[in-house]
Amino acid sequence: MKAAVMRAQNAPLEIEDLDIDDPGPGELVVKTVASGICHSDLHVLEGSIPVPPPCVLGHEPAGIVEKVGPGVTSVAEGDRVIACLSRYCGTCQFCTGGRPYLCTAGFTGRPGGNLKPALTDAKGEPVLQFTSLSSFAEKMLTTEMSVVKIRDDMPLDRACLIGCGITTGLGAALHTVDIRAGDSVVVIGCGGVGLSAIQGARITGAGQIIAVDAQPWKFELARNSGATDCVDATDGNAVQAVMDLTGGGASYVFECIGLKPTIEQAVQMTGRGGTTVLVGVLPIGQTVEIAAADLTLQEKKVTGSLMGSNRFQFDMPRYVDFYLDGRLRLDEMISARIALDEVNDAFEALRKGEAARQVIMFD
Repeated sequence: MKAAVMRAQNAPLEIEDLDIDDPGPGELVVKTVASGICHSDLHVLEGSIPVPPPCVLGHEPAGIVEKVGPGVTSVAEGDRVIACLSRYCGTCQFCTGGRPYLCTAGFTGRPGGNLKPALTDAKGEPVLQFTSLSSFAEKMLTTEMSVVKIRDDMPLDRACLIGCGITTGLGAALHTVDIRAGDSVVVIGCGGVGLSAIQGARITGAGQIIAVDAQPWKFELARNSGATDCVDATDGNAVQAVMDLTGGGASYVFECIGLKPTIEQAVQMTGRGGTTVLVGVLPIGQTVEIAAADLTLQEKKVTGSLMGSNRFQFDMPRYVDFYLDGRLRLDEMISARIALDEVNDAFEALRKGEAARQVIMFD
């Protein structure tokens, strides 16, 4: 099968022919139909998330089950599925406590102690599988605990977005915090995740939804997603603009970029008693500065949101329903549909901030 392989960081991905192993117990092979390109893939490529090469990136896929291994019962050959990086075990304290997105099973390798590599190159050398998925490839060998079956009438080029970006942003608004009707919300960063957070705020009934970005071309997308106001971060003081629009700060501020300055601004934009939600991924080891008085004298709260606090086998089919009944808008978020061999151009567009979401199509 063809795959885009990261042979070195800060270098173009290489299109190669790889071998994929047969599924073992609890595993399945999925024919990849579509895969979104996420900023987290770019973080790995640029080294801010440490993943050693050689590796096949990609973690936002939808496809069709091609083959199942022994013991797989929740899906069958021919089923349409979304795959998710939030692989879970079902037995740890996080899974049994209702927070499967915190499970660490995704870092434990193949199920049942199978040490054989899932992917190998033309020389027979192992190629690392990213997040137990590696969706920048024509097929994926993954686990039953990494996929969920969806409706046959859901277009897979839109379904793939639910695999990461939509679930991360939408879930942050729907699950991580409790937005009430009429609350004021700010979303910093209007990429795929930020636009999803805006939609989540709209679905919950937020009264004021302010989109903040340094690229004004995204504001039309933000308004179509539900933003009531837009703030150009390059035009004056964005924090003061939010304070003026909200009359002293927002109830909830979602930082969806993962940068030290915007995280610190997010806390400043949060009103007294409000909550700052950190959705974007900051490079490993980097810290931010928050004034203690914001937390003590104003009782602001700061919380993280990992993959939208998802229970993906329950949430993702519901998000599919949201799309098909018109509550969730996905078509407008897709900037381009590309072939696998165009992936490096897509990463360059992502670096320049020229795309909301790009989707690799395999059919």
